[in-house]
Amino acid sequence: MKITGGCYCGEVRYEAEGQPLMKARCHCRECQYFTGGEGNDFMAMPVAGFRFTKGQPKAFKRSDLPHANTREFCGTCGTPLLTRSPALPVAVILKVGSLDDPSIYEGPQVVMQTADAFSFHLIPDGVPAFPRFPG
Repeated sequence: MKITGGCYCGEVRYEAEGQPLMKARCHCRECQYFTGGEGNDFMAMPVAGFRFTKGQPKAFKRSDLPHANTREFCGTCGTPLLTRSPALPVAVILKVGSLDDPSIYEGPQVVMQTADAFSFHLIPDGVPAFPRFPG
């Protein structure tokens, strides 16, 4: 499978090849910041098949947290593109909103960090959901 995507203004583009390692939604407080308040829909793709094809994103990593994730986003328009997690070094975590064809996501296979979800956040029926990370 080949996936392409990029930011809203078009300055940063990427492609990812391989099979998704995970299709998920995360409701942690950190993800809420990056989505503007809702859960974060993402596809984890093999890092070996990922590359930027145009431009380079800006990166942000909190220096006060051990094992912090690195968030990559367009420095011009601010579109969140991906996350790199020390807990999942074999993958890039692509934001579904940055995909050229978000329909390939098809919804989450798992929902995590529901302990941080608010009553107005939607948890799909029939999808395994976990208060923190799946065990």
